[in-house]
Amino acid sequence: MGYVIGIDLGTSAVKTLLVDREGRVRGEASEAYPLFQEKPGYNEQNPEHWVQATLAALKAVIREAGTDPGEVEGVSFSGQMHGLVLLGEGNRVLRNAILWNDTRTTEECREIEATLGERLLAVAKNRALEGFTLPKLLWVKRHEPELFAQAKLFLLPKDYVRFRLTGRIACEYSDAAGTLLLDVAGKRWSGEIAGAFGLSPSLFAPLVESGASVGTLLPEVARETGLPEKVTVFAGGADNACGAIGAGILSEGETMVSIGSSGVVLSYVDRGDVDYGGKLHFFNHGKADAFYAMGVTLAAGYSLQWFKETFAPGASFDELLRGLDETAPGAGGLLFTPYLVGERTPHADATIRASFVGMDASHRLPHFTRAVVEGITFSLRESLDILRGAGHDIRSLVSIGGGAKNETWLQLQADLFDADIHKLESEQGPAMGAAMLAACGCGWFATLNDCAERFTRRARTFRPRPEQARRYAELYALYKRLYGDTREVNAQLAVYRGS
Repeated sequence: MGYVIGIDLGTSAVKTLLVDREGRVRGEASEAYPLFQEKPGYNEQNPEHWVQATLAALKAVIREAGTDPGEVEGVSFSGQMHGLVLLGEGNRVLRNAILWNDTRTTEECREIEATLGERLLAVAKNRALEGFTLPKLLWVKRHEPELFAQAKLFLLPKDYVRFRLTGRIACEYSDAAGTLLLDVAGKRWSGEIAGAFGLSPSLFAPLVESGASVGTLLPEVARETGLPEKVTVFAGGADNACGAIGAGILSEGETMVSIGSSGVVLSYVDRGDVDYGGKLHFFNHGKADAFYAMGVTLAAGYSLQWFKETFAPGASFDELLRGLDETAPGAGGLLFTPYLVGERTPHADATIRASFVGMDASHRLPHFTRAVVEGITFSLRESLDILRGAGHDIRSLVSIGGGAKNETWLQLQADLFDADIHKLESEQGPAMGAAMLAACGCGWFATLNDCAERFTRRARTFRPRPEQARRYAELYALYKRLYGDTREVNAQLAVYRGS
C-alpha cells in the first residue's frame, strides 16, 4: 500500500498523522507536553519532552492504524516557529527552549532596529518582534553570558526533534525565515545581520529545502518506534508553511485563514521582491522558490480557550459555541479585543492587553462567547485588509483550524470577511502538509500541486450574506478604534502585572 507520516510539533502537543497514497488518514495520535512560565511573558519548554512525546506518538499512530510499519516509506515534519534551542558541546541542550510566544525580548528588538535600520526589512523582510529567534539569541547573550559562551549551534524546535531521530543537523528555509537571520529572497543565512551582532557563522545549521531528504532513522529510534531504519526522513516546514500546503495554498492568489492557538491569514506569493513595509510577515514557503505573506493574531483560539477555562470551565467547546446561534451579530453591543498576550498584526505591541467593551447587565454567557469569537475574527480581518490593500485580490479563503470546526463560525467568517469561505473535507492542518512533503519526497507525485489535487478536497463553501456583511462592516469600524483608545491605559497598567 505505502504510507507516509506527518509529524506536527505544536505548542501544547505533538501530532502524528499516517496517510496513504490516496490522501486518506489511516491513523492519528498526539502526545502533550508541559509549558513552563516562570515569569509573566516567559514561555519555555524542555526539548527532551518534545523528543519523548514524538517517539510515543509515532508508536501510537502505528498501533492505532494496525498497519504494517514496514510499509511506511517517509516521514516529515511541521513545527512551531521561532523557538530557540541552544546546543553546546556534543550537541547537548544548554537550556529550555524559548518559544514563539515569549515576550521578554522587547529591549533586544529595539537594539536590532537601532543597529540595522532599514537593512532589516531589506534583508530579513520582517520587523523585529519579540517572538523571533534573533532577539532570543541576544537575550541569552546579554542575560546568560556564561551559558551563551558554551553555545555551538542553535536549532529551531522541529529541526531539533528531527536531529534526534536521524542524527543529521539541518534547517530548512520556511523555518529559517522566522529567525530574522535569513536573507529571505536570497535563501541564505545573512552574514551582514549575524556580523552586526557578533554571532559566529558556526552557530548556523546547513540550509536545505523543505522537501529535501535528510537521512533515515537512527537504529535506536527504529527499534523504539517499530518503524524500519530505511524510512526516509524529509526536512519539513514551519507550521504555517505546512498549514498552507495542507490547505492547498500553492498558487498565486490562494489564501487561507487558520485559527489555532494563534490566528493566521496567509496568502501565496510567487516572487521574493515584494515589499509590505513591515506590515506583514514575509516568509519562504514550503514549496521550493515560493513565498507567503502573513498576518498574525497572537491569541486567537487561545482567547477562546482562556475564556472557557475562566468563565465556563464545565462546558465543552461545542456547548460554549452554541451561544453563537443564540445571539445576533454584535453580541448585544459587546466588543472584545483578543490582546491577551499582546498583539502582532497590525499592532506590533507586547504591552497592549485584551478588553471587553460595552458590558451591561443584560449580557449573558452567550453574548460574551459571541464577542470573543467576533473579536478574534475582527483581528484577522485587519490582516486581510492589509493583504487586499497591497494588491492581493482575495475573494475566497480556505479556513482551517479550530475556526473551521463550527459551521456558525465559518458563516461568521464569510460575513465578516465579505468573502467566500471554503471548508475542507478532511482538515488536518500542518500535519497533513508535512505528510504531503513526505509523499512528494517519496516520488508519489511530481509536484506539491499534483499532491494537493489528490490530498485536499473542499467539502462546502460559505458565502457572505449582504445584510450581515453590512452590519459587520459597521462593527468592524468600531472595533478598529479600540486599540488606539486603550493603548495608553494598558501601557500604564503594565507596571501592576504580576504583582
